[in-house]
Amino acid sequence: MQCNVGGADRLLRIVLGVLVLALGVYYRSWWGLVGLLPLGTALLRWCPLYLPWRLSTCAKRPKP
Repeated sequence: MQCNVGGADRLLRIVLGVLVLALGVYYRSWWGLVGLLPLGTALLRWCPLYLPWRLSTCAKRPKP
């Protein structure tokens, strides 16, 4: 798996994931577990939804 989630995208996913989890706990709803998806993609730095369109928010590395 090649990195396709960059720094700003990763931070946004972490904040969104924690927020959804917290709302799930607050409202006592199982829907809060949806917050694990953005957290997981942020921690792995890889998003499967980016693959079909070959998207990447990672910084490009210069070729040697």
